[in-house]
Amino acid sequence: MKIWAHTLVKNEERYLWYALKSVINHVDKILLWDTGSTDNTIEICEYFKKKYPTKISFKRLKGVSAESFPKVRQMMLDETSSGWFLVLDGDEVWWEDSIKKVVSKIKKDGEKIESVVVPTFNVVGDVYHYQDQNTGKYTLAGKTGHFALRAIKRSIPELSSKNPHGTWGWVDGRGKMIQDRNPKKIAFIDAPYMHFTNVPRSSTREEDLKVIKRKKKLKYEIGKTFPSDFYYPEALFVKKPDFIPSPWEVITNYYKVRAYLETPLKKIKRKFEYGKVGY
Repeated sequence: MKIWAHTLVKNEERYLWYALKSVINHVDKILLWDTGSTDNTIEICEYFKKKYPTKISFKRLKGVSAESFPKVRQMMLDETSSGWFLVLDGDEVWWEDSIKKVVSKIKKDGEKIESVVVPTFNVVGDVYHYQDQNTGKYTLAGKTGHFALRAIKRSIPELSSKNPHGTWGWVDGRGKMIQDRNPKKIAFIDAPYMHFTNVPRSSTREEDLKVIKRKKKLKYEIGKTFPSDFYYPEALFVKKPDFIPSPWEVITNYYKVRAYLETPLKKIKRKFEYGKVGY
């Protein structure tokens, strides 16, 4: 059973190389589509297209708005001929063991299940800190926390892309979100990936702000520190081209001060809105 990946990007130069590297050897093809990058994202895409010509399908688009976002996702879906596809954003770096578990589950039980949900480590501040699971508000596969629906069966009846960026998702022919379909066909796998959604993802703040909803992504927050023996995704250690930024930069003093001031307020807000108190 073939598995493709959908990677739709704009100004993702900090982590895109690592994200693609983390799955390239485990999927059959990657639809790598750029929606108007103005940083080195294009150079990274072209690097992968040249290095993996049979696996990377690179396309450049322009003028993609929050409203047209679902149409682009639908275009990717319409171009997909594999039995399953993986949603791989430019800020998601997988552990090799994790992506192997997901692929193995699909190969083994792909005819019985419809989707795969996995946990995430949401980086905050820098690569050395992360948000506690208690801060996650997504409820998927009967669990609430930092989780993501990341693999979907292509043959779900009338599968389509719906809603603008921010509320976007996959729905079936009846308009039901995939995560709300038969829970017995949703596989939860303890196969996390590292999610860099809350940190700068382009070269400058100016470039980040050119991306839909990116302004709300950056978090000034005191996260939990990964233990000294924490095992990071292998892709972060692979030899990389010189133009790829290092993932090992540490938070600035300005960030620390602002985070210490804002974190207590975030804690109060989360307790009020979601009944959660963790950082």
